[in-house]
Amino acid sequence: MASITLGGNPIHTSGELPTVGSQLADFKLVQNDLSVASLSNFAGKKLVLNIFPSVDTGTCATSVRKFNESASNLENTTVLCISRDLPFAQKRFCGAEGLENVVNLSDFQAGTFGKANGLEIVDGPLAGLHSRAIIVVDENGKITHTEQVAEIANEPNYEAALAAL
Repeated sequence: MASITLGGNPIHTSGELPTVGSQLADFKLVQNDLSVASLSNFAGKKLVLNIFPSVDTGTCATSVRKFNESASNLENTTVLCISRDLPFAQKRFCGAEGLENVVNLSDFQAGTFGKANGLEIVDGPLAGLHSRAIIVVDENGKITHTEQVAEIANEPNYEAALAAL
C-alpha cells in the first residue's frame, strides 16, 4: 500500500506500482468506441501510461495535454491515458481540446487495471479512483520507469518519463 496525499492529507492506494524490470501485466480497458483494448493491441510499441483520477480535474487535464504534445515527437511510442472516467468523457475532453496523439482507455467497469497495478485509491474523497502515476514500458512489455506521484494534485515528472523511453 502506497501512502500519498490529497491536499496534504494522507490517503492510500491498494498496493505498490509494478517494479522496474518486470513485465507489464496484460489488461483489458475500454476504448472511446467501447471496444476493449489489451496490451497486445500495442505490441512492439513503447508505451507511456499516464494514469490519473479524472480527466475533469485541472492537473489530470494538463497531463493529457502535455503528453499529447510530447507524443507527436516520439518514435514508435504510444501514450495511453488511463482513468476510471467513462469513455464518453475521455472522448469529449480530447475532442474539445483537439488532442489526437494520445489513446484514452477507461477502467470504469470494475477497476481491475487499477487493482492489479496497486493504483486504486482505497480511502479519502477519491476512493475508488486511480492515483496519479506513470508507467513506461519498452517494446517488449518490460517496465523501464514508474512514478507514483506523492501529492495527487501535483503533475508527474514528464522529463523522467520521456527519458526512460
